[in-house]
Amino acid sequence: MTPASVGFQCPDDVSAGNAGVRQPRRTTGLRLAGRRWGPVTLTLIGINVAMFLLTAVLTGIGGQDPLQNYRAELFQRLAQVPVFVEMGDWWRPFTAAFLHYGVFHLALNMVSLLIFGSELERLMGRVRYLTVYLVAVVGGAAAIQLLGQPFGQVAGASTAIYGLMGAFGVVLLHQKQDLRGLLTLLGINLVISFLPGVSLIGHLGGLVGGAAAATVLVLTRRSRPAAIGGTAALTAVLLVLVFAGIG
Repeated sequence: MTPASVGFQCPDDVSAGNAGVRQPRRTTGLRLAGRRWGPVTLTLIGINVAMFLLTAVLTGIGGQDPLQNYRAELFQRLAQVPVFVEMGDWWRPFTAAFLHYGVFHLALNMVSLLIFGSELERLMGRVRYLTVYLVAVVGGAAAIQLLGQPFGQVAGASTAIYGLMGAFGVVLLHQKQDLRGLLTLLGINLVISFLPGVSLIGHLGGLVGGAAAATVLVLTRRSRPAAIGGTAALTAVLLVLVFAGIG
């Protein structure tokens, strides 16, 4: 028998009673972070950080300053250079979106991704949010291929982040919320895009791509086939623009 506050209880009865009681779940720090910031956003940040660390280590192994990670041969092989894409390096427009020039560039983009990405992931859901992110990457790449310097090297997640800002504007507009704060922030970032070494063209391409993807998803929110078809058609058009110069 098991001692109780009043008399004794049969062990079998205690076990049967406990079986109907929900046990508390153990929640890890990673799971808590995923709930707070969004698992897709944290995964994207993790990929970007991992690529930076990899290129930094390879730079160090090559006998150079690891903080100048862009000197790594891998970085040079993955960054977007329009003329190299036209020569057949089809992967560059996509891999370039996960590379960064140094710690400051990485930190700036990852903080922006955490702020905008986590909120947009909450508003749109994981799949739609990831779709917007990837379409924005292709949109930025298309703009760079069409209007960028042929031998200019471009890398960074900022094309996708501008796409998230564009998508955020579409969502706020659909919800009939105030856009002034977002427009002010977007205006400041566009001014910064005119600084030397910053790809204004890529930022504008990502902005348009993300806004267009979000518009399609908002308009087709009640029809999954229409959402898939619409985003697939948009992506196909952007891919044609990316690879139009390949002969």
